[in-house]
Amino acid sequence: MTILFPLALGFLCVCVWLRKIGSREPGLPPGPPTVPLLGNLHMFPTEFAHYKFTEWARKYGGIFSLKMGLGVVVVLTDVAAVKELMDKRSGATVDRPAMHIADLVAGGLHMVFARYTENWRTLRKTAHAILTPQASARHLPIQQAEAMQLLDDILRQPQRAPRYETPETTAFFIAQHKWELVLEPGATPPVDLIPILKYVPERWAKWKRDCATTRRLQRDLYFGLLDETMEKLRRGEENGSYMEEILTRQEEFGMDREITGYLGGVLIEGGSDTTSSYLQSLILALTTYPEAQKKAHAEIDRVVGQTRMPSLDDLDDMPYIRAMILETHRFRPLAPLFIPHATLTAEEVRFIIPKGATIFVNACEQPTQLYDDPENFNPERYLLTENGTKPGVDGSDLRPTFPFGVGRRICPGIHLAQNSININAMNLVWAFNFSPETDEEGNPIKLDTFAYQKGILTGPCPFKCKITPRSAEKVEIIEREFLEARDTFAKFEFGLSPEDKEFVAKSRMNRHQV
Repeated sequence: MTILFPLALGFLCVCVWLRKIGSREPGLPPGPPTVPLLGNLHMFPTEFAHYKFTEWARKYGGIFSLKMGLGVVVVLTDVAAVKELMDKRSGATVDRPAMHIADLVAGGLHMVFARYTENWRTLRKTAHAILTPQASARHLPIQQAEAMQLLDDILRQPQRAPRYETPETTAFFIAQHKWELVLEPGATPPVDLIPILKYVPERWAKWKRDCATTRRLQRDLYFGLLDETMEKLRRGEENGSYMEEILTRQEEFGMDREITGYLGGVLIEGGSDTTSSYLQSLILALTTYPEAQKKAHAEIDRVVGQTRMPSLDDLDDMPYIRAMILETHRFRPLAPLFIPHATLTAEEVRFIIPKGATIFVNACEQPTQLYDDPENFNPERYLLTENGTKPGVDGSDLRPTFPFGVGRRICPGIHLAQNSININAMNLVWAFNFSPETDEEGNPIKLDTFAYQKGILTGPCPFKCKITPRSAEKVEIIEREFLEARDTFAKFEFGLSPEDKEFVAKSRMNRHQV
C-alpha cells in the first residue's frame, strides 16, 4: 500500500503534465483549438502556409498563436505589432528558431538562417561593410549592363552568365530550388519540436537525403567559385567583385574559409532568384492589368522620350513607376512569411510573447481595413497615400523597406537590390508591350495571378505572354547600348567554356555588319 500510493500519485502527476503539453498557456495570443500533446502540430500547413495563416488571422486576429507541442509559434499580421516587436524591440527578436534542417545543409553558417551567434555577427558585420549605399553605387555599371543583357535576351530569345545554360547558373538554380523546398514551413517533419526524429535512419527519411543532396550541391558550387576568385586574385585579374573585397580583408573581418564560402553563397542567393522572381511578378501584373501598363508607358514616354534609355535619375520624376514598383511588392511579396524570428527574452505586445517563441510575419495578409480592393494590382493606391493605404487610414506603421525584412535581420543588400529592381522595372516598361497569349479564336487567355511556386521564397509558376518591342527605334537603342556594354561584361567573364565563348562572340557581334 505504501509503495502503490506514491506510484499512483506519480502516474497521476505525469498524466496531468502530459495533458498540459500542447495546451495554450494563459496570456498567450488566441488561436485555433489545441489537442493534448500535439497542440496545433497536426494542423500546421505543409505547403503555402501563408494562405492558412491569413485565414486564421482573419478569425483570431492580427496576433495569434499556435502550440507546437511544448513550443509556441506567434504569427503577426497586425502592422503595428510588427513595428513594435520586430523593429522597436529588434534586440529581443533578432534570433532565429532552432532549424535542424538548415543546420544539416549549411552547418549554421548561412547568414539568413544562422542563430544569434558570434558567427552570425561576423557574417552580418562583413555584409554591412561591403554593401553600403556607397559601395553599391560602385556596382551600378555591371547592374546596368546586366539589365541591357536582359532586354537583348528578350528581343532575341527570352532566357547572362553569359547565357542561361552556363553550368554555374544551372547548378545554382537547381541547388537553390532544392534549398527553398526543404526550408518551406511544413515541408519536412518537425524535427526541432520532436528531436527524436533526428535519429531516424536516412534510408527511411527522404528529408535527410534531400538535405544531404542540397548540401553537396551548394558546397560544390560556392567553394568552387571561391577557389576561382582566389586564383584570379593570385594572378592579379581583379574585377572589383564583392568577394574580392572580402578575401582581401578576410583577416580584418575575422573570416575563415568556411564562413567566407557561405557568405559568398548568400550574396549569390540574395542577388539572383529574388530579383528574378520580382520581375516575373511585375510582368505577370502588367500583362493582367493592361490599364496599369498603359499609364506606366505614358509616364515613362513623357519623362524619357524615345531617343534614350531611362536612368536611375529619372525615377524621381516618375511617381507612377515608383508606385508600380511598390505595388508589385505588396501584390505578390517574394517571401510571404519572411524567415521566422525567435525571441531572446519574454515580451508583451497586448499578449505575452514567451522567451524562445518562434515568430512569423505574414506579409501575405492585406486587410481591407488598410487597403481598398487589396486583391487587385493598383499602383494608384501609392499615389493617393504614401504607403498605399485607404485615404484617412493611419499607415505610419508601414514602410517602403518592409519587403526586405524587419529589425536587425533586414536584408543587408537592400540598396543593391533596390537599384537592380528600379533599373530593370524602368527598362522593361520603356522597351516592351506585355499582353496575354490568345486562343484559337483570338481571345485573350486569362492568367492565374495566384499560381505561384512552393517554397520559402516564391515566384510565379511559368506563364505565357506576348512580349513585343514598343518601336523599331527602341530596338536600335537596346542593341546599341548592349554592344557598348561589352567592356563592362568582359571584366567578369573568365574561364569560359568553349560553348560560352562562342555564345559571347555571336551575341555581341555588331548586327548591322552581319
